[in-house]
Amino acid sequence: MFTGRLIAGLFCTAMSVWPAWAGDNAASIPDFSGMWGRNSFGLESLSAGPRPLTNLKRLANGTGDGGALVGDYNNPILKPEAAETVRDRGLVSLSGHPFPDPSNHCAPYSPPYIFSMQLGMQMIQGKGEIAILYNQDDQVRRVHINAAHPSVVIPSAMGDSIGHYEGDTLVVDTIGVRVGPLTMADRFGAPQSEALHLVERYRLIDFPAAKQAQDRYEKQEGRIGGAVGAMPLDPGPGKGLQLQFTVEDPNVFTTPWTAQVTYHRTRVAWEEQVCAEGFREYYSGRETEIPQASKPDF
Repeated sequence: MFTGRLIAGLFCTAMSVWPAWAGDNAASIPDFSGMWGRNSFGLESLSAGPRPLTNLKRLANGTGDGGALVGDYNNPILKPEAAETVRDRGLVSLSGHPFPDPSNHCAPYSPPYIFSMQLGMQMIQGKGEIAILYNQDDQVRRVHINAAHPSVVIPSAMGDSIGHYEGDTLVVDTIGVRVGPLTMADRFGAPQSEALHLVERYRLIDFPAAKQAQDRYEKQEGRIGGAVGAMPLDPGPGKGLQLQFTVEDPNVFTTPWTAQVTYHRTRVAWEEQVCAEGFREYYSGRETEIPQASKPDF
């Protein structure tokens, strides 16, 4: 796993070589470099089409209750078995005990779960590869540019991702996400299978549009970090970054569905956030159950 210092070093190195490989095409490739952040967990809904799950548990002011993640198991995107899983996990959350997920059990944040949990991210754009870095627990994804998926994909935590540029948009196609005991599609615990197919579209948008999208979503789901925010806004002029992605998994969902995440530039320094393999859950005051193998590995 990358450490914070190594990530920072790679970031500086990659940015220093960008002009060398980009050459005459540099002007036509959008520059997604820099620190991006937001101040709300979860996924934004689009104005039309099948939508991601939202929290049924609301606070008195109408915002989502971050202390009780009760996904809308009535959302028609869910097949019956998936709806039951979301409902059961919501009941665990309502009991005051968070259900096991990648964040509280130091597991990989496989996509698309990673979009719902990460507040800070950055991209290192190289000639044949883009590294996408997420600050919580130092998660790393790699996207192969202008490549094809192998004929036989070996499932992995982050899957096999290929990308290309369509004008001002980076398009990323991911398959082959390995499913483990804690793999889930969102923070409400919607399951996923190895049939999952994910398409992401990243583009820069005007700052007012980005701020409007973020303000609207924060009113719906709350703001992390109070008035200042966990990822304070860079007050300088600039752009926002918007990710729209579509999830297709016929084993879990009745239809493909699309969600959105909007980021702003932030001046927060990149921090090393290694997930500590401790057993005491500070947020619930109990000990984490230790996984037990049914038989020896060898």
